[in-house]
Amino acid sequence: MTQEEKDLLLKDICARLPYRVKVTNGIYTIALKPCSDTSIIIKNEHILPYLRPMSSMTDKEWQEYQALKMTDWIEGDINGVFINAGTITDWLNAHHFDYRGLIPKGLAIAVTEQNNPYKT
Repeated sequence: MTQEEKDLLLKDICARLPYRVKVTNGIYTIALKPCSDTSIIIKNEHILPYLRPMSSMTDKEWQEYQALKMTDWIEGDINGVFINAGTITDWLNAHHFDYRGLIPKGLAIAVTEQNNPYKT
């Protein structure tokens, strides 16, 4: 794993912490909590988050996602950050979607019917 890949994975996992992202080291599956020291785990280079491919969106999720994208863009703070962009990212993280393309890079495991750790 290159340093660039480690940095991308760390950035992605940190954004998902409030949503209890599940990761595996090939033996155990654990849910990371917001107070976890993820940087220590990432240095291990042996964990992969379970993420859903964007193509696995259900019709209902697709409609929610499109509704978020269609919402009027409202300027946020003094830096001109748009609130909607954060809302969409939070929604994607909460639903465990791989919007950064980590699965094809081998940095995440695609959630399937057989391995879905998010089933309730």
